Amino acid sequence: MYKIAKKIKYTYQKTKKSSLVVYLVLRILVVICMILQIINGEFTNAMLCVLSLILFALPFFIKKRFKIELPNTLEILILFFIFASEILGEISNFYGFIPHWDTLLHAINGFLCAGIGFALVDLLNKNIASINLSPVFVALVAFCFSMTVGVVWEFFEFGMDYIFKKDMQKDRIVTTISTVTLDKEKNNKPVVIDNISRTIILDEEGNILTTIEGGYLDIGVIDTIKDLMVNFLGAVIFSIIGLLYITNRDKYSFASNFIPTKQIKELSS
Repeated sequence: MYKIAKKIKYTYQKTKKSSLVVYLVLRILVVICMILQIINGEFTNAMLCVLSLILFALPFFIKKRFKIELPNTLEILILFFIFASEILGEISNFYGFIPHWDTLLHAINGFLCAGIGFALVDLLNKNIASINLSPVFVALVAFCFSMTVGVVWEFFEFGMDYIFKKDMQKDRIVTTISTVTLDKEKNNKPVVIDNISRTIILDEEGNILTTIEGGYLDIGVIDTIKDLMVNFLGAVIFSIIGLLYITNRDKYSFASNFIPTKQIKELSS
């Protein structure tokens, strides 16, 4: 572990000191958080801290294993994204306390993944003479890659909720439902119920299990679609930026801050 940490420090000192500072500060904060969670007996949260520490090291291993150079801005953004989702979002419950925290992270995820998808095709375009894909196609691949990652993540959230009884697809209170299930004639016509003020849940014996004040409980459908919509928005924004960049790399050079590139020379180990 010490040898790995030394290699990471050496790599960042030789290339991007700002990334090293962010990496070390966030890592220290995660270690402190992990210690506090262990003291409080929150071992699940402590494992999330361990996961965060592992994810923090991924950019380094990607660079060493695949000879890919991550721009400084992109790498810092990835580190903050991991910290914001795992430590602030899950452990500190920013998802519950701060409105639209989850929405913001999904939008950023859509943007970042589009950048990675763009880079995968752009690297082929620039390094393999027999491949010459159009800018529109490259942007389309970036968009599709980002949306695929977003959909797979929603599959994961559903699996965690369905199998392990979590609530990653956050529920919300709604006051109107429209369903063909309540159509007594079975004609596939939706029955609309408005102005729902309370939902009472009973067990098989008629005992009240709980009462939901304010309406009816939507079990994650709205959250899933909202996440995919903001992922879509982030992917579209970067795909447009990427399209402009690939047609005029000098004029739109700022886009290169979010696009991984092939290393010119392998970093010393």
